[in-house]
Amino acid sequence: MKLTVVGCSGSFPSAESACSSYLVEADGFRLLLDMGNGALGELQRHCGLYDLDAIFLSHLHADHCIDMCAYFVARYYRHEGGRCAPLPVFGPEGTEHRLTIAYADTPSASSMSEVFDFHTVKPSTFEIGPFTVHTERVAHPVEAYAIRIEHGGRSLTYSGDTGVTPVLDELARDTDLFLCEAAFTHGKESIPDLHLNGREAGETATRAGARRLLLTHIPPWTDPQVNLTDARAVYAGPAELAVSGRAYEI
Repeated sequence: MKLTVVGCSGSFPSAESACSSYLVEADGFRLLLDMGNGALGELQRHCGLYDLDAIFLSHLHADHCIDMCAYFVARYYRHEGGRCAPLPVFGPEGTEHRLTIAYADTPSASSMSEVFDFHTVKPSTFEIGPFTVHTERVAHPVEAYAIRIEHGGRSLTYSGDTGVTPVLDELARDTDLFLCEAAFTHGKESIPDLHLNGREAGETATRAGARRLLLTHIPPWTDPQVNLTDARAVYAGPAELAVSGRAYEI
């Protein structure tokens, strides 16, 4: 598998990165995890606008899904080649309605489903293209899911947005690459069931036995080096910061 960081900024885009969006590829199949603010523009650096095969939305906060509205425009109003066939989109219950009201002026109440084939995510195991995926609900104020993606004996686990939860420990068990949010700073913010800090991300990786840790979703007002230092203090494996545009082989 190949993971490309399309965007990794938390809450809103930074000068260096769009919000959460991650491209996972294997066997010619392209699965996009989240499409936050600014992600659609950056995505086109890494694949064609119409080359995605499926999208997974971890939850429906704007910094993880709002560029789906722009992507709707690209797919619905495409002049060359006609309107796109419906693309599988996996998201929490109410995803179609959320995107429709966010766009606010779709031609009809069902226009989103003309270019997106919506599937409701629940805690489960299923197939997306060549990938076997496992989804679990995590600790966040809205319905939110972490996802584990397996292919060819390798695994990638993406936390989405979450506070500390044993569910994530189990989902990331022995994963090859743990893409984990670290939005908060240890000793500064402490709000249960919202986000992890760098230390908590490192502790989660340690409990899970993750082989590699990649910190993401760090907001522009947070010093990422502090979060990385905090994670490395409690996690002995290789840990680094996600960087927009960087690719990782799994």
